[in-house]
Amino acid sequence: MTRKAGLGRGLGALLGETAMEVGKESGNEDSSTLREVPIDEVVPNPDQPRKNFDEDDLNELADSVRLNGILQPIVVRSKDGAYQIVAGERRYQAAKRAGLATVPVVVREVSDHEVLQLALIENLQRADLNPLEAARGYRDLIEQNGLTQEELGQVLSKSRSAIANSLRLLDLPEEVQELVISGALSAGHARAILSVKGDDARIALAHKVVAEGLSVRQTEILGPLFSVKNETSDSRVKETPQSFKKAAAALRNGLSTKVSVRTVRGRNKIEIEFGDEEELVALVERIVGE
Repeated sequence: MTRKAGLGRGLGALLGETAMEVGKESGNEDSSTLREVPIDEVVPNPDQPRKNFDEDDLNELADSVRLNGILQPIVVRSKDGAYQIVAGERRYQAAKRAGLATVPVVVREVSDHEVLQLALIENLQRADLNPLEAARGYRDLIEQNGLTQEELGQVLSKSRSAIANSLRLLDLPEEVQELVISGALSAGHARAILSVKGDDARIALAHKVVAEGLSVRQTEILGPLFSVKNETSDSRVKETPQSFKKAAAALRNGLSTKVSVRTVRGRNKIEIEFGDEEELVALVERIVGE
């Protein structure tokens, strides 16, 4: 699979090393690209992987911006007559709250395929993404750039298994994903819940973990129990085949005892009841013909 151009370039090379350093003197920036622009001309990146911003953190940053201004320029690119954010979404949101009319920006030439990568890396470096946001960012990079998990791991300096484990979180039901996004469940809890089969069982376990404040280890221990409950429930709701019913009726008549033919946990079983050892011997004789 061919990798699209641009993903091999480093974050510093694309954004400029000074753009990644907080408090760097603006005089050291490339004067041809550093400028002060109206904040109304700056627009967020719609593909920004980070969707949730902590309100208290934003308000705190806004207070700092109100007093000291923005020390680190927002990195943007020219897009559709505006300045689209490549890196610095949090600073931009804080500047809006602080009521700034203008913001300092560094304009870079960045392709569509590089924007998501850079936004993802910036947030990962600052540990700003929750586990689901990171997983969705990985998925989008893979789909948009035709990458394998191993190739993406090389781009982001992560192991293939770390990428794979993160992507698995997207298999969780939406209801459980929201608990991870809100911080009610950790990535460790989410991976433990993934061991349970069936969305209903996963949701039930997730709510139990949150309600009782269970640890990851306790969740891992409970997982198999919820799997058994789910499988048992599934077996109850499946309609017994007509051939099973006929076979059970024939065996009941022939053996003069209660017989059931059913599927349990994926396996077909014949269950024959008997009262005591004497009845057991009589059943065996009838079955084997002795």
